[in-house]
Amino acid sequence: MTGRPDLRLGISDVSPLVSCGAFSARAVVGEHVPITATVFREGHDAVAANVVWTAPGEDDSKSPFIRMAKLPPEPDRWLATVVPDREGLWSYCIEAWSDPLSTWHHAVEVKVAAGQGPEELANDLEEGARLLDRVAADADDERRGQVEAAAAALRDSSMELTARIAPAFASSLQAYLHDHPVRELVTRSPRYEVYVDRPTALYGSWYEFFPRSEGPVVGGRKTHGTFALAQDRLPAIADMGFDVVYLPPIHPIGTVNRKGPNSPQFPGGNPHEIGPDDVGSPWAIGSAEGGHDAVHPQLGTMDDFRAFVARTRELGMEVALDFALQAAPDHPWVEEHPEWFTTKPDGTIAYAENPPKKYQDIYPINFDNDPEGIYAECLRVIRVWIEAGVKIFRVDNPHTKPLNFWHWLIWEVKKTDPDVLFLAEAFTRPAMMHQLARLGFTQSYTYFTWRTARGELEEYGRELAENCHYMRPNFFVNTPDILHESLQFGGPPMFKIRAALASMMSPTWGVYSGFELFEHVAVRPGSEEYLDSEKYQLRPRDWAAAEASGRSLAPYLRKLNEIRRAHPALQQLRTLHFHPVDNPNLICFSKTDPGSQDAVIVVVNLSSHHTQIGTTALDLPVLGLDWHERFGVTDELTGASYDWGQFNYVELDPYREPAHVFAVTLPRPVRFPPPVS
Repeated sequence: MTGRPDLRLGISDVSPLVSCGAFSARAVVGEHVPITATVFREGHDAVAANVVWTAPGEDDSKSPFIRMAKLPPEPDRWLATVVPDREGLWSYCIEAWSDPLSTWHHAVEVKVAAGQGPEELANDLEEGARLLDRVAADADDERRGQVEAAAAALRDSSMELTARIAPAFASSLQAYLHDHPVRELVTRSPRYEVYVDRPTALYGSWYEFFPRSEGPVVGGRKTHGTFALAQDRLPAIADMGFDVVYLPPIHPIGTVNRKGPNSPQFPGGNPHEIGPDDVGSPWAIGSAEGGHDAVHPQLGTMDDFRAFVARTRELGMEVALDFALQAAPDHPWVEEHPEWFTTKPDGTIAYAENPPKKYQDIYPINFDNDPEGIYAECLRVIRVWIEAGVKIFRVDNPHTKPLNFWHWLIWEVKKTDPDVLFLAEAFTRPAMMHQLARLGFTQSYTYFTWRTARGELEEYGRELAENCHYMRPNFFVNTPDILHESLQFGGPPMFKIRAALASMMSPTWGVYSGFELFEHVAVRPGSEEYLDSEKYQLRPRDWAAAEASGRSLAPYLRKLNEIRRAHPALQQLRTLHFHPVDNPNLICFSKTDPGSQDAVIVVVNLSSHHTQIGTTALDLPVLGLDWHERFGVTDELTGASYDWGQFNYVELDPYREPAHVFAVTLPRPVRFPPPVS
């Protein structure tokens, strides 16, 4: 950009910027968003900059003057922080300008320090007076007198030099001049977009469960749950502090090639004939009973689903619904639109495969066949569920569909329903994950599940924080597909460790039902699939018995979510910072919230089998403190309080409590350093 001939001053490295401005950066209402740029000019005259921050539907005339400040240690890096107060498409640009008042101020200071007298400074004093005349011309009545008096003093040769200068150098006038500068050679950058979502786009706690598993066990026989029965589970989920109830697909399930229990153990197909009680996979969507716009009859009716959504909202939560664009062989689409699928040379329709796994119960959609028809139908389906009260969609395998389709669909939905959010379930290559976020997905599943060592957790955390202006993570500790080996063999302490890491590192995190019961048995050695996977069968759980026996992690999850709600710092991503600790089995990080002056320090034992001790070496300036300062910390998990400084001893027994979550009592108001852009 600095190479453009029409830019009088230099402006480069603007942030937040996504793909050179090809896509909108992302923020949420109330978030403190740092805007940075490198600003420079020729010669030695002072340069300054401001941000023109424009609200949705407004023009620059209503934009406040937001002056940027220098951002050490780089001499030409500048920063301003903006806080959007409503949803929608905001925009900003950088204005760089010559700052004659600062140039004059510096020149007079150094000349006086060098011993020059009023005769030698005559031109400088008059130049200062003329600059103040320009300020006075636009000043309000309250300030005009002070500015004019300072200009008159500079011209009053009867006064001592220091007395002539003093009014212009007064701190109160300097503060006014900072906000009402004289701007010359104003140079404007291109305009860039920031799409602002509701806060749930950044912060929330998700709980995934299958309503069909909520039926009672009658005479030793599992019965199919309904939306009405599943409502009984909602108060317990709300009591654990979750904000979002995520439901796998709730549509009719195909009967052709239906998968039976423990199908993952037999990648090529089912080990036995499918019986009348085999419920199949909810992701094998569609049958003679309907498709993506219908409710599975055994779950209830559309009115029953609406009642479930309403009850969820009564409890302070909302529903996220799976949006899986694929079809069972008996989905109505297959007969009505066979061109939407891929036909093999032998005339059969291609089913999904991920060798050695075969999904004969699922037909992928071919988006290159009749894209106009497919796009229109997908948008229609989304709007059916929006009308039913759903505002969040967890999108299944978006990386297997065209990027331009998602860009079109998401922003087409946003035109009419800007509060709708999309979570990308894209466990795939980094380039694809990041591009899905750039083009519009609100959140993304991540590699957190497979990051267990300190080094890889820190590296991944930094990567996510650095890209938080477009990619928001959702740290699920487990899913119906992913039972990581750390949970299989780490024992109950590892469940605590992973929950503490996910809930404290990421502003959005989630658990799949059964995590709180320490479910940890895989279908076979080396697999990440659950034994008796709920994807293929009903799996009722005795929640009351688990709580009564103390074999439930629910109280711990509740505590973690309570802490998250109490601390705005934990609802942030961009302020995540890792601190050194001299034991590789301990990880230490902090988060801050500039709006509330909230700061939290977290230390976690990554070993589920052994007590770990170590010494932290905190980067105190990140907390707005000097290196020598002391401050108080209170562990939100245990209630214990300590006096801390830069170096602190920690000892964590995983069988007692594997984590410290310290609320920091700052000794004075601080200004948290902005994140490095």
